[in-house]
Amino acid sequence: MNTLPPLNNQYQRSLTDPDGFWAEQAAALPWSRTPSRICTTDADGLTRWFADGELNTCYAAVDYQVEQGRGEQDAFIYDSPVTGVVRRISYRQLRDEVAQLAGALRALGVGHGDRVIIYMPMIPETAMAMLACARLGAVHSVVFGGFAPHELAIRIDDAQPVVVLTASCGIEFDRVIPYQPLLNEALRLATHQPDHCLLFQRPQCEADLSLPRYADWASTVAQAQPAECVPVAATDPLYILYTSGTTGKPKGIVRDNGGHAVALVYSMTAIYNLQPGQVLFTASDFGWAVGHSYSVYGPLLHGCTSVILEGKPVRTPDAGTFWRIVQDYGANVLFTAPTAFRAIRKEDPNATLRRQYDLSTLQAVFVAGERCDPPTLAWLQLVTNVPVVDHWWQTESGWPMVANQLGIEALPVKPGSATRPVCGYDVQILGEDGQPLGPNEEGYVCLKLPLPPGCLPTLWRDTPRFRDAYLSRFPGYYLSGDGGYVDNDGYVFIMGRVDDVINVAGHRLSTGEMEELVSSHPAVAECAVVGIACPLRGQRPVGLIVLKDGQTITPTELEQELVTLLREKIGALAWFRNALTVKRLPKTRSGKILRKTIRQLADGEPFDIPPTIDDPAIIGEIRDALVVARVGIAFADA
Repeated sequence: MNTLPPLNNQYQRSLTDPDGFWAEQAAALPWSRTPSRICTTDADGLTRWFADGELNTCYAAVDYQVEQGRGEQDAFIYDSPVTGVVRRISYRQLRDEVAQLAGALRALGVGHGDRVIIYMPMIPETAMAMLACARLGAVHSVVFGGFAPHELAIRIDDAQPVVVLTASCGIEFDRVIPYQPLLNEALRLATHQPDHCLLFQRPQCEADLSLPRYADWASTVAQAQPAECVPVAATDPLYILYTSGTTGKPKGIVRDNGGHAVALVYSMTAIYNLQPGQVLFTASDFGWAVGHSYSVYGPLLHGCTSVILEGKPVRTPDAGTFWRIVQDYGANVLFTAPTAFRAIRKEDPNATLRRQYDLSTLQAVFVAGERCDPPTLAWLQLVTNVPVVDHWWQTESGWPMVANQLGIEALPVKPGSATRPVCGYDVQILGEDGQPLGPNEEGYVCLKLPLPPGCLPTLWRDTPRFRDAYLSRFPGYYLSGDGGYVDNDGYVFIMGRVDDVINVAGHRLSTGEMEELVSSHPAVAECAVVGIACPLRGQRPVGLIVLKDGQTITPTELEQELVTLLREKIGALAWFRNALTVKRLPKTRSGKILRKTIRQLADGEPFDIPPTIDDPAIIGEIRDALVVARVGIAFADA
């Protein structure tokens, strides 16, 4: 039952009395030393939360849950369609296995403050590795298992780990990807060399453990003595998660122990409306922020069960996988990226497979990572018959900034909006001059400082870059990098990155708005709109279109209908004349459309293929389509 105060009261208090508000939320955690200093400023002038508090995140997430009587409850349910394995791990089993693994890491020289790189697939041992580091007060940095050696080497050099934890392979559908050759090449490229590489052997591909530095996971763990939890300062880092730029050094997002735990526990009730014992299925890789927050730490800190899926329905979806998991494990909340549901809708537009499964336990569907287009939102609402929440947050925040807070007060859904700011976040829309804009005026989406608990306090060993990237443009505000507006009802609309605005004959137009209109066409599965240089108008928008399966409309007919649609909805000033049909759009492995890459292709810029891309081969098709469009536009307007 919801016992939280009404949303307006709670939100206003979170801004006017942040110390009192967050002290109350912190009381839900088992501190080894309860904090008395709630929000303070450190020697660098940066915000720190619960500075004199002390706790251990692993204890709060695992041992404490056993003490509360949840020892036999499932902590994790691992479902691997790619191997046919299902494994249930209780809180008691998790505690014992994590303590043993922590003991093995301690024997390899890992202690409080040391870094550990985790380069592993979506298996339970990856989550255990994260928790084992937290148990020792060590700082983990999970590197997505699909990253190439160069990207892994950059992260090794920046984090300087004592140990690298890895597995013999990852599995993508019917393809086995050996990790040892990738790690070996990364170590060859890296300047820093870890003392040890602890490797988990998988039967699909065995690695050579006779090589220097390598140790066998199973035998090393079996010989270790279990480790107890090491209390650490609330402001000590729990993990580093590197953002993935297409060029340059990735930014090491730091997450602290205290603020992180407080924010996640609060969000599990206030936003996701989950109670201890319920089941959360988050279809995200451990290598991303969502996987950290809502596959591992959030559910465990709140005493819930988390479903871990090995496999990527985003890329070649089994349109029934998500629905099967909801039915088989009684999932109460399903959380994934909109692109996953667009892919499912493309393959099963009439939701025939969905009707084969019982979704009676499902309370809500949450989507994040990129804006959920209204047609996908409407389809999801229809086929699930539960609230569908499009909410907005970033790797930097670590938990939602704008959402429909179902645990406090479920608000009406407005398609295209992430609803209202979450408690603790003072969201404001600023103009070029740094002044707040009025309702429905589009500008920079910013957060008035201080940021609430759980957000990044700085970047790993690079506070100057933190200031420059996030705090310097508008003093007193955090710059999110996204553009958007707030309507008359206080609903926040995120329209995309600030560079997703094109200038057509002096008119600044949002490609996000155009994408929303293009996606509303019944034949369109997903799309991206980019600006292409135009000798007369500066830029002109071009749409890249992926059709739903089974469509008979011709590319020419579709283009004509979309031109008419955008002329009716935006006006002739948009000058939308080109809709190019493609098989796929370039995406990250987490399912986000690589709009920056598409823009670079549209501009004809030289660039490195992003290390996060799921299929580099798609670049050629998109480049060829955009070259044709660019030549055609130049010829037409010459």
